Amino acid sequence: MSSLEQRLSRIEEKLKQENKEARRRIDLNIDMSPQRARPRPIIVIQLSPAPAPSQRAALQLPLANDGGSRSSSSESSPQHHSHPSRPRHMLTLPTPPYSLQKSLENAEIDQKLQEIMKQTGYLKIDGQRYPAEVSDLINEGEIGSGTCGQVFKVRFKKTDHIIAVKQMRRTGNKDENKRILMDLDVVLKSHDCPYIIQCYGAIVTNTDVFIAMELMGTCAEKLKKRIQGPIPERILGKMTVAIVKALLYLKEKHGVIHRDVKPSNILLDAKGQIKLCDFGISGRLVDSKAKTRSAGCAAYMAPERIDPPDPSKPDYDIRADVWSLGISLVRLSSFSLPYKNCKTDFEVLTKVLQEEPPLLPLSMGFSLDFQSFVKDCLTKDHRKRPKYHKLLEHSFIRRYEVLEVDVAGWFQEVMERTESPRTSQLYSQQHLHS
Repeated sequence: MSSLEQRLSRIEEKLKQENKEARRRIDLNIDMSPQRARPRPIIVIQLSPAPAPSQRAALQLPLANDGGSRSSSSESSPQHHSHPSRPRHMLTLPTPPYSLQKSLENAEIDQKLQEIMKQTGYLKIDGQRYPAEVSDLINEGEIGSGTCGQVFKVRFKKTDHIIAVKQMRRTGNKDENKRILMDLDVVLKSHDCPYIIQCYGAIVTNTDVFIAMELMGTCAEKLKKRIQGPIPERILGKMTVAIVKALLYLKEKHGVIHRDVKPSNILLDAKGQIKLCDFGISGRLVDSKAKTRSAGCAAYMAPERIDPPDPSKPDYDIRADVWSLGISLVRLSSFSLPYKNCKTDFEVLTKVLQEEPPLLPLSMGFSLDFQSFVKDCLTKDHRKRPKYHKLLEHSFIRRYEVLEVDVAGWFQEVMERTESPRTSQLYSQQHLHS
């Protein structure tokens, strides 16, 4: 096996491991919903500092031993429990202190989390600040799962605001704890950027981190599945402006590279807002370059991240995110995936390196400046690929910065006339079994 094949195999293995960890996190699903008619064993997690007994948060953690992993579909939300063939056992964990053997690095991460905890325990919504704990969060269903946790639609009991809450489990795994810390750090600092999901605050317990965010409508990936075809150029134009400005903000204001730009991390809502989310594998830039390696998603990974000149010293910059944006635009403007007929991540990674970059489908009638913009983003030699300021000068961006597009109207019309991919899949399954 050649050295390149070995590197591709290592990346593929890392992606598999991340997927495995994501499935494991879904298996540790929480229940923030009101009490059920049938009592079930619970664990009591005390917030720090310890609140009064009446303020304790009760979370239920089912063991994943019923013969199958749980997905992020609506059947696995706390409001849609399936009935396993044998009873699901409950694991009663000891009450805090949460005792895991931590390495020195984990202890450092934990110390940083303790620092963040000083500014947690409250939510700031519409300019008002409210004390908050887990028992104030009423679960109204699972929205999905991200890089380092699950996202729930939640009603904040004190104000009746409907918000999104990402729950991330603290473990002895230093990589997972780093992701939690990074995601929390970025969203808390990015309150002044209109193109990044807004954070209302966080609640940190001994076992979990809950990040409260504004509730958006859905992601670009699910929108594409809803319409079962390409997203119109005018919408993609506005989306491109928002994401480039979000990425530029992260780089210039906080010295951060996102590293996981893809359609499922681009959110839209009925107000026509377009925002970037999920910063779990974002990285700090040192001298404008990323010095660490994190897998991300194979199909959107830039060539220089897959096959760096010196694998022992990752040395790429924000142009890796520019490539990911280009792949995302190809994906959203096409009927098929950018890299076709791939069954494994290894095959995808090989095609990224060996094939010519994908382009917008010529038959779709996209404008010349849109085609030119995507081609620039997908310049294979990263040294020739434009950075954000150069992209902002492109005629495609300049046009959609000033062009009025009714994104809100388009979004609402799509949501009204189409079925959720999740609902559609459920209907198909029921139809097959009837």
